[in-house]
Parts: sequence; structure tokens; C-alpha cells
Amino acid sequence: MDEIEELEDGSGRCDPLCSVDDASSQDFEANYQPKTNLLKALAIIASALAGAAAINHSWVAANQDIAMVLVFTLGYVGIIFEESLGVNKSGVGLLMAVCLWVIRSIGAPSTDIAVTELTRASAEVSEIVFFLLGAMIIVKIVDTHQGFKLVTDNITPRRPRILLWVVGYVTFFLSSVLDNLTSTIVMVSLLQKLMPPSEYRKLLGAVVVIAANAGGAWTPIGDVTTTMLWIHGQISSLPTMQSLFIPAVLSLAVPLALMSLASKVDGESQKSSSMLASEQMAPRGQLVFAVGLGALVFVPVFKSITGLPPYMGILLGLGVLWVLTDAIHYGDSGRQKLKVPQALSRIDTQGVLFFLGIILSVRSLEAAGILRELANYLDAHIPNAKLIASAMGVVSAIIDNVPLVAATMGMYDLTSFPRDSEFWQLVAFCAGTGGSTLIIGSAAGVALMGMEPVDFFWYLRKVSGFAFAGYATGIIAYLAGRNIHIKLPTSLAQLLRRINRRS
Repeated sequence: MDEIEELEDGSGRCDPLCSVDDASSQDFEANYQPKTNLLKALAIIASALAGAAAINHSWVAANQDIAMVLVFTLGYVGIIFEESLGVNKSGVGLLMAVCLWVIRSIGAPSTDIAVTELTRASAEVSEIVFFLLGAMIIVKIVDTHQGFKLVTDNITPRRPRILLWVVGYVTFFLSSVLDNLTSTIVMVSLLQKLMPPSEYRKLLGAVVVIAANAGGAWTPIGDVTTTMLWIHGQISSLPTMQSLFIPAVLSLAVPLALMSLASKVDGESQKSSSMLASEQMAPRGQLVFAVGLGALVFVPVFKSITGLPPYMGILLGLGVLWVLTDAIHYGDSGRQKLKVPQALSRIDTQGVLFFLGIILSVRSLEAAGILRELANYLDAHIPNAKLIASAMGVVSAIIDNVPLVAATMGMYDLTSFPRDSEFWQLVAFCAGTGGSTLIIGSAAGVALMGMEPVDFFWYLRKVSGFAFAGYATGIIAYLAGRNIHIKLPTSLAQLLRRINRRS
């Protein structure tokens, strides 16, 4: 019973591998019953709404915008409170997408127009989905071969405050190549091997979240939102990296400095060699790591050389890595788990489906003209585009940044703000780093909650203020850098003219 009590959490749930007695089972059912009743009530309400929409076909056609906003709002509430409702957000996202496009087909001038809009939206979404799947599979193959040990084994903890900075910037640069979710999982797993559970380890986990989000914001392949903007042409690789690198570095440096000064950074940071040695790198793991990393980094180069979409570059890298792993493990039945088919079985497909549902939902609002109306409203009441982009980062701490960025892309086109304009680069930075201010504001934060005993209010008290200070500093640094970048060529030109006149 002691083991069972350790495995149970506050809600009465326990690990699926543990056994419970009748009393524990009854307690679990009693605690779970209100949630079940709530879900039943929601299902009845949803069914009633669907039936009403089917009956009042003419009402939906006449009030398309109201119906779509209502469905989107209900779906979004379900996504935000998925833990409380016990409903997976991927299922809610897919259901919301289908319902919105059904309403759009009813309210469109003709079904053919709605089908054309859906076909165009599906083509745009599929590019991002293919890219994400390819990148996730490559990362999983490298992880299966323990390739990331090349990074983690070189982190040797000495003084706690130094380790704070080392972990932060190792995560920062790792996340600039990988996605922030994968970087968080890798680094938190490392911390769990370096030290026992403590307040210090929780603080380091929070640093990983801030660093992963900051590192993913300045490269086109480091975060889903920057990837979306890059694929659809709002930003390009080199100008964005040049403009956002310093702001991203400062958005991490400021929280690290404040934590070092204000927090009691102490605790045991001795490496557990026995735990680290238990995970040996797979045969040719270094080669797989090098090829996998090269495949990810090569994607922007491939796009610039061929002009083809980025997902073609990631599929090229995946194909090369697939053939390579088949070749190096050929004929060894004991290495089947290292091959790509096994990696495919461990891919987070529900995350991809959630992304698919959200983007299709937002595209339906764009097709109906709702996002354009919202953009006009914001332009009328908040004429400063910098404020709109900055506010987006704050909102992304509460609402998932993927639909926020997708909605922004639908609200403003390249005629309003051209490629690599100040607005789009600010959107990329703010949506990427703003989620660090709350632990629920990013995939990295949610991953930390699942791996460490870090709750919402602990993060709010200990970390949110530091993260927001870094976020604000990054915005100021970006705006200052843009002004310097604009004025510098003029100053140089004037200086050259003076030199020519004197000569």
C-alpha cells in the first residue's frame, strides 16, 4: 500500500502498472464521476447545437459569421480546459475544423467556392504538416541512437550559478536547430540524471523552458510558429536570424541574470555517473547525430538553392538518414529498434493532428472574411503594428501561439506588411518568447509540468516576472536594432562622401 500511495496523485489516479484495492477503486470512481457527468452534459449540448444547426440551415446561411465565431469559441474553450474536461485537444481541434468548414459550405455563395477554398487551405497546411513530420522523425531517430549524449555528456556541473547559465545557453542553441519541445525533453531528462529532485532542479527546468522558447524564436526551424511564417513567405532565413538573434539572446540573459541575483541558487549538482553510463550510445550514434543535425541545418540552404518548399528539403534529409540507418544496421536483428519504422511508432501524431485541426479552423475563418474584419478593427483602434505584435506575445502566454500566429497570417497579407518587415519579425519573436511568461503558454512549459513537479502557481511566483522582463528587453533590443540598422547605412554614406570630397 505504501507503494500505491507513492504512485497516486492528488486526484486519486495511479500508475497503470500499479494495482489498487476495492477502496482505492471506489475513491477513484467517486472522484471521476463529476468529470464524467460534465462530459455527458457537454456532449448533449454539442449534439443539440449540431441538431439545431442542421434544422436551421437557413439561419446558418444568413448568420455565417456568428455561427463560426460561436463554434470557434466553444472549441477553443475546450482546448484551453482540456485537462479539466478530460478531452484531448487534438480531437476537439479536428471536430472544430470540420464543423467550421461545414458552416462555411452552407454560408458560401456556392459549394464549389467553399471546396476551392478548402483545397487551397489544405495545400498550405499540408506543407507545414509534412515538414513537422519529417523533422520529428529525424529527431526521434537521433534520440533513439542516443545521439544527444554528445551534447549532454559535455555539460559538467560545477558551481550552481554557472550551471544555470550553461544549461540555459546549451538549451538555447539546441532549440535553434531542434524544436523547443524536443529540446526541453532532452535537457530536462539530463537534469534528472545530474541531480536529485530539489528546488534547484525545478529552477533549472524553468530555465530550460525560457531558453527553449528563446532559442526557437530566431531561426526558421526552431519553433512551429517561425516555421509557419517562413514557409508561407512572411519571413526569410538570413534576415530574420540577423535581426532576432540579439533580442533572443537578451530575452534569456536577463532572466538568467535576475535569477542569479535574486534566487537562492544552491543544491547538489553532482553527476550520477552510474545513471549516465546506463544509457550507452548506439553503434554509429555519432554518425547518425551528425547526419541528422546536418539534415535539419541544410533545409534553408536547400530552399535557397532549388526554390522548392522547405518540406522537400526535410524529406530529402529524412530519406538520406533512413537509407543510412538501414545500411549501418543491415543484417543485425538485435538492432531493429534503431531503425526508422520503430521511430515512426513513437512519433507524437496527436500533436500533428492538433496542429492540422487548428490551422484548418483558422483558414475557415479567413475564407469567410472574419479575420479581415478583425484586422480592420485592430487597425482602427490600435493603429500601431508594434503594439499589436507585442500584445500577441502576452496573449500567447494564455492561448496557444500556433492559432494566434495562424490568425495573424490570415488577418494581414504581404501587401499590408511585406516579407521581413518589422511587423512579421516581431510576430515571430513575440509569439515564440511570450509563452515563457506562464508555464501553460508553450509546449515546452507543458512538457516541464509533465516531467517535473512544477505547478502553475510555483512558476508564476518564481519565474514569470523574470521571463516577462526578458521578453520586454528583447522587444526593446529589436526595435533599437532596427533603428540602428536603418540609420547606419546613411551615416556611412555621409562619411564616405566627406572622405571623397576631401580627397
